[in-house]
Amino acid sequence: MSCSGNHKNAERSDERKRMVEEQIKKRGISDERILRAMLEVPRHRFVDRGQQVFAYDDAPLPIGYGQTISQPYIVAFMIEALMPAPSHRVLEIGTGSGYAAAVLSRVVAEVYTMETVKPLYETAKKRVEELEYNNIHLRLGDGTKGWPEAAPFDGILVSAGAPLVPKSLVDQLAPGGRLVIPVGGRINQSLLRITRAADGQLLQEELAMVRFVPLVGEEGW
Repeated sequence: MSCSGNHKNAERSDERKRMVEEQIKKRGISDERILRAMLEVPRHRFVDRGQQVFAYDDAPLPIGYGQTISQPYIVAFMIEALMPAPSHRVLEIGTGSGYAAAVLSRVVAEVYTMETVKPLYETAKKRVEELEYNNIHLRLGDGTKGWPEAAPFDGILVSAGAPLVPKSLVDQLAPGGRLVIPVGGRINQSLLRITRAADGQLLQEELAMVRFVPLVGEEGW
């Protein structure tokens, strides 16, 4: 989980401290590793220059191609819902700008992240390489089918709203693994956590009402 670009992360650190204290901790996020990761990862580096002034606001931001970077609290909430451990391997569907993958990479061993929009994939790949997040693996492709060669995963995080839970993603969960995914309509969804028990049984919980862009792909919209 090493990142040798720490000197780049000192920029706007006071704004990140305020973001974590006021937007995240006060809303109940308590995992210290996630809080540290959000203090460390420079969110302003994951948005276009014209949006950087708003990077630490309590809001999602547009990143082009009809996509957004999620509100900081939602990123923290969804990662905490995975109950991540330092040894975990996590698959993220919907790389977007790469911000959530960067935060995840500070709290788990390996992050596999997929994006279907080629320009977003290319920009995220460049950012990840520049910031030297060396435990993030990126792929361009249909995220609804997952990443079978790297499966099973201890956690799967889906950053787009699906009409139904993709079977391919459920099948790639390890025993004890958790899938966190927004499911519902094109505008509003229920954020679900699906856990594969040791005996293979699937347990489903509804965590919150959310609003994400549609999950596009063979098992999505």
